[in-house]
Amino acid sequence: MNARIDHLVVAAASLEQGAAWCEATLGVPALAGGEHPLMGTHNRLLRIATVDYPRAYLEIIAVQPGRQPQRTQRWFDLDREEVRDAVRREGPRLLHFVANVPAVRQAVAALGALGIDRGEVLQASRLTDRGLLEWQITVRQDGQRLQAGTLPTLIQWGHTHPATAMPESGVTLQAVCACSPEPEILRNAYRAIGLEGVALKTGPANLCAVLETPRGRVKLESKGL
Repeated sequence: MNARIDHLVVAAASLEQGAAWCEATLGVPALAGGEHPLMGTHNRLLRIATVDYPRAYLEIIAVQPGRQPQRTQRWFDLDREEVRDAVRREGPRLLHFVANVPAVRQAVAALGALGIDRGEVLQASRLTDRGLLEWQITVRQDGQRLQAGTLPTLIQWGHTHPATAMPESGVTLQAVCACSPEPEILRNAYRAIGLEGVALKTGPANLCAVLETPRGRVKLESKGL
């Protein structure tokens, strides 16, 4: 098993808010993304890949107005009142990260052996200008991220990865760190899926990503949300 960071998830109260935040904070515009009818969300995207994070991108995601999800709860805790209030009041926030795995069902089983229910594996797809994107992703019925967002959602892409079609943005991912009051839980989980590129520290729950941007070095944090 060999897992790598696929993308960072930044939640926004609206895509307009997220787009404005991206330009103000990172100094570049985010690309148009797509819609997720199953979840009632839509997104904007930004390539942040480096040698250490070769396919990494940033996803700015928001609930799509007027679109009801086909499930009881949206992914990434986006229906959680605490999350909605925080991004509405304080602006977009790093919320979570998604890890790319070569065999998602095997990775789910590896976490299950540790007593971690990462959720069911859903088939998903969306049309793009370059054709059909297809992927399998883990989503719990309750929409929870787990471990305050520091235990990744798992994804397995089909033949095409979206980052290959994204232009260089001028923003690059330098480091990712997860902080937990119970780091051994995360350490065992990361080891079970072979996750690379995420440092682990003991302390209050927090997910941190350091980006090099046209505005200088920027640190994004979940702050335990």
